[in-house]
Amino acid sequence: METLVGTELCFPQLINTSCRKLTHPHLEGMLILMLLSSISLLTVTFNLLVIISISHFKQLQTPTNLLLLSLGISDFFVGLLMIFQIMIIDGCWLLGDLMCSLWLVLLSIITSSSIGTMLLISVDRYVAICYPLHYFTKVKPKRVQVCVCLCWMFAALFYSVLLKNNLQHPGRYNSCIGECVFEINNFANLFDLIVTFLFPITVIIILHIRIFVVAVYQARAMRSHIAVVAMKVIVKKSEMKAARNLGVVVVVFLICVCPYYCFTLMSQNNLYTVTSVTIVIWLFHFNSCLNPLIYTILYPWFRKSIKVIVTLQILKPGSCRTNML
Repeated sequence: METLVGTELCFPQLINTSCRKLTHPHLEGMLILMLLSSISLLTVTFNLLVIISISHFKQLQTPTNLLLLSLGISDFFVGLLMIFQIMIIDGCWLLGDLMCSLWLVLLSIITSSSIGTMLLISVDRYVAICYPLHYFTKVKPKRVQVCVCLCWMFAALFYSVLLKNNLQHPGRYNSCIGECVFEINNFANLFDLIVTFLFPITVIIILHIRIFVVAVYQARAMRSHIAVVAMKVIVKKSEMKAARNLGVVVVVFLICVCPYYCFTLMSQNNLYTVTSVTIVIWLFHFNSCLNPLIYTILYPWFRKSIKVIVTLQILKPGSCRTNML
């Protein structure tokens, strides 16, 4: 009987205090493990290609692509941290309470920076489409780099303060050994929802509605053959295409992110076990795998850079100046 109980526990030697494992049929468990491992591997691999492409090729280091680079970096780390999520598919956290707290803080910082980067991407497209004459004077690579750094710094500071109790007292809210639980009080939870979800998502939606209105107006102007307006449309054709492509990225992002925050809003208490939010967390993280796949479909420069990287042409002298557009 003790052997049977032991096999159901995260720590068989701690019969009275150990958490119980989540049991899955063997075949189902193997399929889930293979699926999640594949997603993690693809996320890391494809986002590493994004990082190498934009970092190496000078021609790709435009303000918009620097924002995609920031998004690629956050998605890359999400892929790495997925490994810990895979480790607890049986409901057992085996790395200790401190590692649990650090993992949750790092994951929160990275995902929050992704949302901030999406906001910056929307602002970038808004300025490019609605104020094209000011875009190249206002939006410069150095300014974009500063904005990205501030975004990451704010995310780090925000979650270090918000989850301070979890860092100072790791495992404080665990009901048994082998559980990974984090706690946010009501005020902090509401503040988190406003700062990292409601405000940025609202701004993103408003900006893209404005971009859509401008795009419709220009399409109508083009059909009416107004010479001056039509000339402006031709000048901004590439910008409109970029806005459309990035609009796809933003829409997919919203589809993947919203369920997680809806779950948070509907939750009756402020204690969250990692296993209780597994599905919405994986949907949130799956977006990090989808982004580079979207780039592959929509951006010829990304497909070309992948070919150069995979064939090792990137190792040739002067390859950073290769024409990628």
